[in-house]
Amino acid sequence: MSNASPPQRLLPAFALALTLIVFAMATRLVLMTRPEVNIPPGIASYVQIFGFGLLFDLAAAVYFTAPVVLLLALMPDRFARWHVIRAAGMVLLIALTFVLLLTAVAEWFFWEEFGARFNFIAVDYLLYSHEVIGNIRESYPVGKVLAGLAILAMLWWLPFMRRIYAAARAPWPWRSRLLWLGAWAAVVAGLAAGLDGDLKNRSSSDHVNELAGNGIYSFFAANRRNELDFERFYTALPPQQAFSIVHRTLAQDGGTWLEKQPVGGVERLIPSATAPQRLNVVLISIESMGAEFLGAYGDRRGLTPNLDRLAREGLWFSNVYATGNRTVRGLEALALALPPTPGQSIVRRPRNEELFSLGSVLEDFNYDVRFAYGGFGYFDNMNAFFDRNDYRTIDRTDIPTERIGFANIWGVADEFLFDHVLDSLGHIHRSAQRGEGSRPFFVHIMTTSNHRPYTYPAGRIDIPSGSGREGAVKYADYAIGHLLAEARKQDWFDDTLFIVTADHGANARGTVNIPVDKYRIPLFFYAPKHLKPQRVDRLMSQIDIAPTLLGMLGMRYYSKFFGRDILHAPPSGDRAFVANYQTLGYLKNGRLAVLRPRHEAEVFAVDAQNLPLAPRADPALQQEATAFYQHAAYVFRHGLYRDEEQLPPSQRTPGIPASTQTELQEQTGSHQAPRDGF
Repeated sequence: MSNASPPQRLLPAFALALTLIVFAMATRLVLMTRPEVNIPPGIASYVQIFGFGLLFDLAAAVYFTAPVVLLLALMPDRFARWHVIRAAGMVLLIALTFVLLLTAVAEWFFWEEFGARFNFIAVDYLLYSHEVIGNIRESYPVGKVLAGLAILAMLWWLPFMRRIYAAARAPWPWRSRLLWLGAWAAVVAGLAAGLDGDLKNRSSSDHVNELAGNGIYSFFAANRRNELDFERFYTALPPQQAFSIVHRTLAQDGGTWLEKQPVGGVERLIPSATAPQRLNVVLISIESMGAEFLGAYGDRRGLTPNLDRLAREGLWFSNVYATGNRTVRGLEALALALPPTPGQSIVRRPRNEELFSLGSVLEDFNYDVRFAYGGFGYFDNMNAFFDRNDYRTIDRTDIPTERIGFANIWGVADEFLFDHVLDSLGHIHRSAQRGEGSRPFFVHIMTTSNHRPYTYPAGRIDIPSGSGREGAVKYADYAIGHLLAEARKQDWFDDTLFIVTADHGANARGTVNIPVDKYRIPLFFYAPKHLKPQRVDRLMSQIDIAPTLLGMLGMRYYSKFFGRDILHAPPSGDRAFVANYQTLGYLKNGRLAVLRPRHEAEVFAVDAQNLPLAPRADPALQQEATAFYQHAAYVFRHGLYRDEEQLPPSQRTPGIPASTQTELQEQTGSHQAPRDGF
């Protein structure tokens, strides 16, 4: 009996493991029916999907049932015979089955939003349950779904309840328990050490690679790999070679390199490219406003009349690409002008304070520097990041309740955020007029309305609130028109430069591969008294916006930026960084270099939409892409991207010539002591 007893007592764990595998396979099959899923023809794709899928389902089952195995193995026989204990065990099985069903449903909606299984975005969202749960409640009939899943979980176990109820009381010798427990622990340890989540990524199709995974396994794997060490996971160059390539490439854009600086430093003095202009600056990054929505880029739905007007009346940069596919990536690029590093955004990482940023440069030029967000700024660590990097933050908590005409779970409707920011800017301007300090202002505004659940104030546009993405896009455009109309009434309008762009595109979802066309975003510089309408078709990235702005303002400044002043840099150096949390793309001269974990690197020729066509041998471009991504990770990890003005003298970098310090102070108007390391 001792040989047969262990399986009897473990029957609930085995049954739960089988349940997980059945549900996971069913989820895989259902996801395959989605209309956007495209599986390449041939048996190899299906072998990968179901072969690796079963492997990761089994691994997830081992992990998921491990606590149940531990509970059953440690429970004394006399307790196992109690009816209340066995009844509680059945309740636990039903509850865990409910979790599995809920996970399956969540995977459907997560795929709908992000085109992927659970990844590090799902991990991040757990930290912001208020916004995420609120978004789900506003978007879906949550109560009915949960009730239905609970009923299904109970019905699932109804045919097996009597057998499992009886098996749970079977005696189990302690020696056998320890053997089974040790074996289960060994399998868990072996999977943790030997199974890599990237093992399934063997196809050129993102859909195949994603379907070959398991949502639960992917979730916990993403939690472990929220940051990726470049030199560990990617094909890397010797550090000095990477630095030499970056140095040589950046040097083509001009500037005086500091004679003495840390190993790997990119510190240089950027000359003034035009006559200085002390203009106010309002930078708006619109949530998810991909170029594909704008009439200026060929869309015929008429969703963006105000943005299309900016294309005609402003300086339109028509070939701009977001560095990533999440808001924090866009904020990182706009503030730091640094290529994206693999893993989560610097906005979310430790040791991200006192960095060299657009805010730190403008503060040195005596600007009043602010960041405004329509939601609660603790989300994605926004307030903490900007507060610690020379910005003063404004978020939903700063807007008087009576001024909020509409809000959803993500934040205040864009128009009401804009109204509050205009009030703040008016206060800054009036203070300067009263002689309280002649300070121009810079404000970076991050909107929220163009996001699921796609709700906004009624009566603003001809698409009902909550009806879908098109309405949210049109409302976001309406709000931009509202902002500019109200700003024209202000006496500071003529001396203000408006910059309108996006944080990322709406459909840039790739995981192993990057849909480059979906990374294209609009960028307009608008100052009717200072800029003539013009279209600039040169290739550029979000990290080029800050240097281009500073060049337009005619500033001579000390820089650590990796971005370029696109109006004054030579066209031969034009390139764009496009990446997600693990795949890194570098677009230049009609080719796309792609760097992936597991030390994979390829170069592709691209079509008119910059989508990869066929592999091409281009060692120079591959090395340049590697060098920039590798060195960007290096300077952040080693503290070389710090704004040294804020550091104590003992931590500053020595070696700046006195003449450079003097020139810098004269240009910035700073009355502070010379920066030994700045």
